[in-house]
Amino acid sequence: MRKIELLPVVAVVGGGFSGAAVALHLARSERPEARVVVFEPRARLGAGLAYDTAEPTNRINVPAGKMSLYPDEPESFLTYLERTDALAGDPDPMTTDGVAYPRRSVFGDYVASELAPLLSSGAIEHRRAQVLGIRRSAGHWTISASDGQELVADIVVIAVSHPAPALPKALLPVLSHAKLVADPTKAGAFEVIAPADRVLIVGNGLTSADVVAALDQRGHHGPIISISRRGLRSRGHPAVAQDPYGDFVSEPITRASELLRRIRQALHAARQQGLDWHPVLDAVRAQGQQIWRALPVVERRRIARLARPYWDAHRFRIAPQVEEVLDRAVESGRLNILAASIASAAIEGQEIVVDLKERGQGAWRRIAVDVIVVTTGPAHGDILRSQPFLSALEVSGALTLCETGLGIACDLQARAVGTSGLADPSLLIAGPLARGTFGELMGLPQVTEHAAFVAREVKALLGRLRHQRQPKRLGGDRIKRAFAYSPEGEG
Repeated sequence: MRKIELLPVVAVVGGGFSGAAVALHLARSERPEARVVVFEPRARLGAGLAYDTAEPTNRINVPAGKMSLYPDEPESFLTYLERTDALAGDPDPMTTDGVAYPRRSVFGDYVASELAPLLSSGAIEHRRAQVLGIRRSAGHWTISASDGQELVADIVVIAVSHPAPALPKALLPVLSHAKLVADPTKAGAFEVIAPADRVLIVGNGLTSADVVAALDQRGHHGPIISISRRGLRSRGHPAVAQDPYGDFVSEPITRASELLRRIRQALHAARQQGLDWHPVLDAVRAQGQQIWRALPVVERRRIARLARPYWDAHRFRIAPQVEEVLDRAVESGRLNILAASIASAAIEGQEIVVDLKERGQGAWRRIAVDVIVVTTGPAHGDILRSQPFLSALEVSGALTLCETGLGIACDLQARAVGTSGLADPSLLIAGPLARGTFGELMGLPQVTEHAAFVAREVKALLGRLRHQRQPKRLGGDRIKRAFAYSPEGEG
């Protein structure tokens, strides 16, 4: 009777874009190499926090032609848009020069459509459950989930989302206020905001821009103050596409100050050639992982601490439709962007009184607002405390924070590095939480490439597992010796 071969099990924890992309690249094979199980409480895989949104003003912030699940098929999403006529119900999907910036939910639909055949065939299994615990057991990983079932896996890929924003300590006294919106990504978050409300937005990044666009779409006409420590706002895309400009890797850079000097030199040279800052930053982004690897950890920390706000403001560009809303709000005086931080906040009647400490100003500025919206971004330092199973893996020594404070520690093969300093080949980190090691790993093109890379690493490990599990074949003299020393071979 032929023995049925059991496939090794790969568990992917987190079914947002990163986890779904890893699963897809693992399962795209004529002959299954593993049982691929994705743990994701949401109804569909691939959308995650970014693309699981019904907000019509939330648009992808990269041209559709650069969004794809496949590094070698960059126009895959564009092909999907044409095939499905997915932009038909969108009144404003294109720029004046014909570049598509669809709603984020449309990209989520695209990912779901690519995964659908693999899910229906069983090549990928979607467990609609939250992972509660992961523990080592007899050389395997035992995963307990909220559905009451356990799964024993050979390999685990952690692809969870960023931790939720942390409420600034200065806002704790107003935590009970009905119009403190601590997480604007939650469904119905803007329902408490009236059209004439005075709004304070804490943070000036992409989420802040999304908030302004969403309020504008809802007819909000009250004044908005948006603050960040440096007063930087998200930038848009160039009017005319330009090729990346600058070389930052031919001569390796080992100091943060040298990197900044080289960027300034490139910006100056670009201006002399009639170019703006966009192609220079695009070159830094394209070469980002090589740049990062050449920097010692102490210099990476320096960049993360001092230069990241400036990098984020230029690197994370907003869709032209959103930029137009922001520009219009600034020009009309309805949106005021300040370099400031919150010194104190208190509830007085129905309103919130806030003392702002403006950068470069000696005195504080007191304002009264009806609403505060927090858009400070993920609390990266809290990632291992964001979910119980991550905390347990940290306690067991399997996971540690990366030395830059940007995510979870892993090596250049994406293998988790524990407290021993050693990498575990059966525990991998996928997606932006690996950027402390890999550098530029936030934009979707880079996340796609990294997902395909992690899938290749997992496949290589699966190959080694298969080799270890195969019985050794005996031949020639080895067969004779085996029979000579066995009871069956005697006589």
